[in-house]
Amino acid sequence: MFRDTLLSLLGRLTTALGGVALVVTLIDILYGVVTRYLVGQAPIWSDELARYCLIASTLLIAGSVWVRGEHMRVALLERHLGNTARRLLLGYQWLLTLALAVALTWWSWHYALSVGYFTSQGLGISRTIPMLVMPLGFGLLALQVLLYGPRALPQPGSDESTDSAATPPEARP
Repeated sequence: MFRDTLLSLLGRLTTALGGVALVVTLIDILYGVVTRYLVGQAPIWSDELARYCLIASTLLIAGSVWVRGEHMRVALLERHLGNTARRLLLGYQWLLTLALAVALTWWSWHYALSVGYFTSQGLGISRTIPMLVMPLGFGLLALQVLLYGPRALPQPGSDESTDSAATPPEARP
């Protein structure tokens, strides 16, 4: 119960932060387009800010998308295996995802710190600042994967009670 509440809270928080980064991207791109047509050129920092915000929105929301089962994956094997084999497959998938997320958190942390001497071309800030979103995003993914545990991920769109259009007429009550 506590685990599900924490996962839900983390999901809402990361989705909100990812949404803010996406809105900043949209405003920045619109600003760049308007200045390009009115002034003749967009600010040099505009493209760089949009790139960093897109990366941030993707990485911040990755854990929430994984927990909801909305990422791209093929779950054909999960549906057709027996209980024991299915549990083994789910455990393997969970462990692999957790190991990759932890490894990428560690590697991206060291990478972000290693580029601290360089400044970004457009924004003129240390490259460490925007790069820190990588270990943050992968760390949040690792935390959400760890909290979720080795259980089956939801199958979006497979709930027949909400998707009666996919049910053949002869099978409906």
